[in-house]
Amino acid sequence: MANQSENEIKQPVSPTIESREEPTPKEKNATVNPGDVIDESKSLEEKAQQIAVDSPDITGEHITVPTYFVVDEPNGEKKALHHVKDAEEISDVIRQARVDEDGNRIW
Repeated sequence: MANQSENEIKQPVSPTIESREEPTPKEKNATVNPGDVIDESKSLEEKAQQIAVDSPDITGEHITVPTYFVVDEPNGEKKALHHVKDAEEISDVIRQARVDEDGNRIW
């Protein structure tokens, strides 16, 4: 029986709560998708990289949705619009944007 521990097969398992640095959203009792969290301390570049959805949809097609849409303001500045909180403003930007025959956006 002393050989039993030597022959024991070690399988990978999910880390325990104690071994992880942060709890999962379920453990935090989060009520939102982690990609939907608004973190104002992030830079514009960090917000541009945040993903809200990255999974297959009902048809099996893989869908990736950014948490923030970075838009150019008419004054030339860039602004990150949250896909839920700023949905109405995103719609307004889409309605305002026009393209010329060369595909260049004009306001």
